[in-house]
Amino acid sequence: MGQFNFEDHSHRRYNPLTGDWVQVSPHRAKRPWQGQEEEVSEAKRPEYDPKCYLCPGNTRANGEKNPDYTGTYSFQNDFAAIADDVPTGKLEEGELFLAKSERGLCKVICFSPRHDLTIPEMEVEEIAKVVELWQKEYAELGAKDFINYVQIFENKGAVMGCSNPHPHGQIWAQESIPDEPAKKQNNFSSYFQKHGRTMVSDYLKAELGKKERILFENDHFVGLVPFWAVWPYEAMIVPKRHVASVAELNEAEVKGLADAYKQLTVMYDNIFRISFPYSAGIHQAPTDGKDHPEWDMHMVFYPPLLRSATVKKFMVGYEMLATPQRDITAETSAARLRELPKVHYKKQQ
Repeated sequence: MGQFNFEDHSHRRYNPLTGDWVQVSPHRAKRPWQGQEEEVSEAKRPEYDPKCYLCPGNTRANGEKNPDYTGTYSFQNDFAAIADDVPTGKLEEGELFLAKSERGLCKVICFSPRHDLTIPEMEVEEIAKVVELWQKEYAELGAKDFINYVQIFENKGAVMGCSNPHPHGQIWAQESIPDEPAKKQNNFSSYFQKHGRTMVSDYLKAELGKKERILFENDHFVGLVPFWAVWPYEAMIVPKRHVASVAELNEAEVKGLADAYKQLTVMYDNIFRISFPYSAGIHQAPTDGKDHPEWDMHMVFYPPLLRSATVKKFMVGYEMLATPQRDITAETSAARLRELPKVHYKKQQ
């Protein structure tokens, strides 16, 4: 049967942050593709769109008017998935029928007044203002007595369900800790109790020693492809210092996170020379009033594109019924990303 090789042979990898496994099948990357291909729309957008609900000065769907903002801007989502005026209620019928009411708040974060920009096309100083707004919102929302978790995230691109191309993200803050951060909460706590150190900091130290999945680093943050990556070009941004939430970042670290955010997304856009779609978000300490020495904040990126600008990874069949699966190894993805130009493709000569 020959000698086993991680780059050629089927295997499983463990994610200690969540306790989940991923099936890796590198030989499948060679299979022919006759499935769906996405349309690529790279039409140049105007700096200001009078029909856009998020542009400065425009009227939103609910009739409210945006201010003529010149930097970042946040407002309560006009179509919030979670509301703060939900009455308390629950259902408990044995162990099989459980439900409860869920209070929360949803906000929209406009990254820039310019309709035609995305994070990789913004200046680091402008992205730092986005991080500062995240800090403000995390602190204010988390201070509310009924908010126990603040999820900051960005969906970029129509293929990720983004309904408006204006550069923006969202925040959902709620009573319960959602499933993914809850898994990490449990595993981080167990690891900290056992070792007296945080899992994320130990993982980063190990990755920096190996180098093979590191994408870049600055004075304060490291970009890498995690060993257990599920999505083809999945990545993480991890702080070098123990930082439980964005609220704890100092001025230099705010700029460092902004720089890392830009570096990674420029890599993404340069892979297929398009505005690369992804879902990204920050996992960080709950805001439940407890101390969380086990937490290190980190930003995760889940991009769907697989082989080209038009072929994406589908989570169907086996992935939905059994275990997530990927066709190229994390090491291969990291190598491809590292080899890309550092300058955004629109600015290359």
